[in-house]
Amino acid sequence: MVLAWACIVLIGAVSAVFGSIVGLGGGIVIVPSLVLLGPSLFGETISAQHAVGTSLAVLIFTAMTATWTYKKQGKVDFRSGWLIFAASGPGAMAGALLTNKIPQGPFQLSFGIFMLAMFGLMVVRERMKPLRIQWRIRRSFTDGQGVRYEYGYNLASALLIGAGVGLSSGLFGIGGGSLFVPLMVILFRFPPHVATATSMFVIFLSSVLGSGVHLWHGNIDGALFLALAPGAIVGGRIGAIVASRLTGKQLMWLLRATLLLVAIYLIVKGLSE
Repeated sequence: MVLAWACIVLIGAVSAVFGSIVGLGGGIVIVPSLVLLGPSLFGETISAQHAVGTSLAVLIFTAMTATWTYKKQGKVDFRSGWLIFAASGPGAMAGALLTNKIPQGPFQLSFGIFMLAMFGLMVVRERMKPLRIQWRIRRSFTDGQGVRYEYGYNLASALLIGAGVGLSSGLFGIGGGSLFVPLMVILFRFPPHVATATSMFVIFLSSVLGSGVHLWHGNIDGALFLALAPGAIVGGRIGAIVASRLTGKQLMWLLRATLLLVAIYLIVKGLSE
């Protein structure tokens, strides 16, 4: 049993490091790990609802520590982040409500299909240049290294993306960065590192609201949360530091590879149940 809990602590650390690097929040590691490894570690299945609820609660700490580190690096566009949160917050609460209505097998299948769709979006992004649309809202952002960027968006599209980020966050417990980052890069010309950092800020805020709904429905496992949280706190900071040493192209390659592997595995498991 000690080994099982040690594995949970390790999962928390690895998920946070990886999640903060690519802007996903770590749930892409936590949720499949808890659902798929539960029988091996504890001799019983951990339900999708408990995996998602617990993951989203842990994401509060992962995203908080990563956001703090990105803030010190001058990479978070807080103005855009607050705007997107206006839609992602309610979306996260709605997604958390939907989680309770999906059985285990269909959940794994839908999770895998979602990841596969995000992988497809990443492939399209590789072949497409950021769109040169003159959006109504223009942003000028200077990062911590003094590099100035120009990008923009309109209110409706930004709120729509925010709603999608929040819905996927509450429903799958993954944070929604897999949707946020590529869309912000392709549609609005955000630099990848700014999109990743701002994604973590939005994930932090959304995960607080989504976790509240999951807590109300009893979907957060206290023991698992306490085991995952310490690694998440440390790993979120480490991941943000590692991300600062990677180029935008490297971040995108890492994100694509992860999405594809997780998608294939979950679709196979979902179809077999």
